[in-house]
Amino acid sequence: MQRLELTQAPAAYACMIVRRPVAEAFRAFADPAVTSRFWYSKSSGPMVAGAELRWEWETYGASADVKVLDVDPDRSIRFEWGNYEQPTTVEVKFAPRETGSTFVEVTETGFQGTGDELIQWVNDTVGGFSTMLCAMKALLEHDLELGAVTDHHPS
Repeated sequence: MQRLELTQAPAAYACMIVRRPVAEAFRAFADPAVTSRFWYSKSSGPMVAGAELRWEWETYGASADVKVLDVDPDRSIRFEWGNYEQPTTVEVKFAPRETGSTFVEVTETGFQGTGDELIQWVNDTVGGFSTMLCAMKALLEHDLELGAVTDHHPS
């Protein structure tokens, strides 16, 4: 096999149009009363700058420590999560569209490891955020709780 080499740090990226106003899309991600309907099952609080949160995915027995770095209401949220010796940074951007919809972008950076580990981690992250965005879209546009995140990795 040919030896492959990265020429830049990898980033995971997922995006989705949500046909709801930007304030609704932003609130869906910042307010755990909404977010817990499509992504994690529990949060210790809302996404506000400086918050240190604990998110839980009870179906998987998994949790994540989250440190909220920046919040620009209706525009972006930036946070660190994961292992605090090697955290990654996630930025969620909300861009209004003329049609009253919102373009939501999620980018995660700071992955570390071998080339094979990085590819697996980025691949899993893109899949996870894509699933989360689809579930968010279904909730906000149609008031449907898909259970997509819960069903993403069935036991």
